[in-house]
Amino acid sequence: MSRAAKEGSRLALVGDIGGTNARFGLVDLDAERLVVTAAARYRVKDHANAAAAVQLYLREQGLTCALAGAAVAVAGPVTNGAIDFTNSNWTLSEAELRSLGFGSARLLNDYAALAIAAPILEGDDLRMIGEGGQGLANRTIAIIGPGTGFGVSALARDDHGAATVTTEGGHVSFAPTDDVEIEILRLLARRYGRVSVERILSGAGLHDLHQCLQAIEGRPTTDDDPAEITRRALADDPECLRTVERFCAILGSVAGDFALSFGALGGVYIAGGIPPLIISVLERSAFRQRFEAKGRFGDYLRGIPTPVIMRPHVALLGAAQSIRTLLKDQ
Repeated sequence: MSRAAKEGSRLALVGDIGGTNARFGLVDLDAERLVVTAAARYRVKDHANAAAAVQLYLREQGLTCALAGAAVAVAGPVTNGAIDFTNSNWTLSEAELRSLGFGSARLLNDYAALAIAAPILEGDDLRMIGEGGQGLANRTIAIIGPGTGFGVSALARDDHGAATVTTEGGHVSFAPTDDVEIEILRLLARRYGRVSVERILSGAGLHDLHQCLQAIEGRPTTDDDPAEITRRALADDPECLRTVERFCAILGSVAGDFALSFGALGGVYIAGGIPPLIISVLERSAFRQRFEAKGRFGDYLRGIPTPVIMRPHVALLGAAQSIRTLLKDQ
């Protein structure tokens, strides 16, 4: 790697940093097709700060000279080119990245990176849920996803261009659609006051949803973690399967709401760490039925595809596209 860099290859560093893990890779900006190579993962708690993790990665790759640029997707809002991470004591800024020797630097929200990457995903990168058609070319797409939290972004597109839309849409209010969900809302409101979508459609939310459903049916509540609930659901445990099916149904309703909110005629892409893990349940669940169940706008939604992003570390690909575009414009 160091030889290629010394000979002037336009290498860039790409990253994806959350509260638990930091992932880095390299891209050749001159390649016709962007491919992330030399991917590596580091635990945030094992390193003093983000800059130290970046420098360690470069040393381990044998890169001893400056690269053309760096783009890092981060889990949180970027303000004036900097982020103060919510779930760790790390901070990072574009100025700090440039001080490490990168010619150019960009920080972007992780779901903005997913929005950038979504249009170039293909084949096994995606798994279609239901029969939503192909969507309209060059029209807005939305990206939503349950994981540690609930992320929402969009790529607003028309015939004149495209722009990413970064949001905190995971914190919109939860809207129940039947008596069971009204009771779920009541139970969670007693605990949290206001109930956002993220209170249900996340890892912690799956745990709370399971407890609520147990209480509603008069069953003993358990304190199983989300991974155990998921494992048991996939093994056809009826109580855990019921929870995951309800999770999928609520996800469908929320996906439909964001399709309407963004006018996402190009598709609603389902991201996050949870959907690929429960894909077998998601495919046969009420997700698509609930997605389309929007009264007078059912026909509007039927033509909108809802693919699940199966490819791991897609934010790195979005970061790669971002830094290539930045350098092209300079």
